[in-house]
Amino acid sequence: MQKVDGRKARGEKKRRAIVEATLRVIEREGVAGVTHRSVAREAGVPTTAPTYYYATLDDLLIATLLWSAEELCDDVLHVVAHGSAREIAKCLARAVDENRGRTLAEYELYLLAGRRPELKPAARRWLDLAVEVAEPKDPVAFRAFLAAVDGLLIQGLIADVAPNEDELEPIVSFLICRRDDSGLPAREQ
Repeated sequence: MQKVDGRKARGEKKRRAIVEATLRVIEREGVAGVTHRSVAREAGVPTTAPTYYYATLDDLLIATLLWSAEELCDDVLHVVAHGSAREIAKCLARAVDENRGRTLAEYELYLLAGRRPELKPAARRWLDLAVEVAEPKDPVAFRAFLAAVDGLLIQGLIADVAPNEDELEPIVSFLICRRDDSGLPAREQ
């Protein structure tokens, strides 16, 4: 039986609390609201804790992006990669309605990578995870499917009324045949 290092476990727990708090701050105030102090207050940790674990705000944002990608993979990716149209539509509807704040925060972080090159590898992590989990027959078709899902989520976030699963299901049904590469002619090399 392997002995657990209590200090390491506590440190990992504190790191997770800090990145979760960072995402909540972004959800509430946007990326502009992220400071080491605001994150410490949100996480309920000493003011110095975020700077101890993440020297710069970019380090903190990168860690939050990576954590978010891993969480998204656990929560959503298996459904998006392998689910039925109804399951995917339900997942997307939840993302733009009851989980709207979190989805908005994740996209804000994701788009920030367009302005900050140091965030780009962390932002691309979600796509890499998606391809790893799905193991698609046609990676190009699958990436096009993911781009369409991103578009549906963004459209849902800016809608006056979030679309429900009944509204999303026919769109997702159309996209799934592309995701699974059925109905598409073989691509010429």
